[in-house]
Parts: sequence; structure tokens; C-alpha cells
Amino acid sequence: METSIRYGGDSKALKIHAKEKLFIDSNTRLQVHGELDTKSGAPSYLSAMIRHFYPDLSASLGVGVQYDRHEKLRYNVRGKKSIPVTTNGVLLFNIKGQFDVDKEFKQSKARGAAEFTLGVLNFQDNQDVRLKVGYEVFDKVPYVQIKENNWTLNVDVNGKWNVRYDL
Repeated sequence: METSIRYGGDSKALKIHAKEKLFIDSNTRLQVHGELDTKSGAPSYLSAMIRHFYPDLSASLGVGVQYDRHEKLRYNVRGKKSIPVTTNGVLLFNIKGQFDVDKEFKQSKARGAAEFTLGVLNFQDNQDVRLKVGYEVFDKVPYVQIKENNWTLNVDVNGKWNVRYDL
């Protein structure tokens, strides 16, 4: 199980996040997420998704359901395609999209992004670094992610930010 502690500038509460991946076969897994808001003491997010990976295409497709304390129950479909920019795979161009719809199939929300990811293993001794620069297409918001070993910082041009520490 993967666990992390998360804090965002808009939430004012520390959240504990857990993710479990249960392999169905070599290219398919059930991915379950949960998040506990330490301020309220209640779950703020629950999700279950079946994801299938297409290794020959460097792509994945997922279908699932999620419960958010604010938006309630939603169904979603996600897709991601990675394109290596360099032959050693250090620099990737990613295209990803997500479509969510409420349980009555009345309200929907689409998200999509294009991003470059630069991953440097052993940037310094025992230090891996990943830099992600992207653009959220529907909201028209550029963003940056910096990941160093267990720490991740996400920032966008609207001033929205969050930090995560992987346990």
C-alpha cells in the first residue's frame, strides 16, 4: 500500500492518503484510493478504478467511480499516452484526459493536459528528481510539479499549490 501525507493551500487541513493496486493480470489492475481529512476526521475522497495498460502503445485507460465529500458520487474515464522525446526515456511528452459525470449523468466535467516530464535518477547521490511542466487544456492553466525522492510540490499559475510527502 502506498501512503502519503498531503497539504494544500486551499484546504487548511492535513490529509492522509492511501492507495492500493491489486493486480488482475499483467496489464490490468484495480486501483483503490482513499483520503482522510485530519481536521474533520472523516474521509474526504474515495475512489476505485480498473486500469488497463497497453505497453506497446505506452498508454493506459481507466474506468471507475469516486466519492468526493463536495461533489458526491461520480463516474470517470481516464486515459494517458506517453511519448518518449529522448531515446533514453529521460524526457517524456504526456497527453492525458479525464471525463467525470455525476450519478444522474447530468453534470459532467472534462479535464485534459499536455506535459513534459524530465526524470533524473541519481541527480545527486541517493537523490532522484522529476520535473513536470504542463498545461491544463480546458481550464487553460499552466502548472509545474517538482518531485524529489519522497517530496512533491505542485504549483499552478493561479497560485494553487499543494505538497505531498510519500511515507
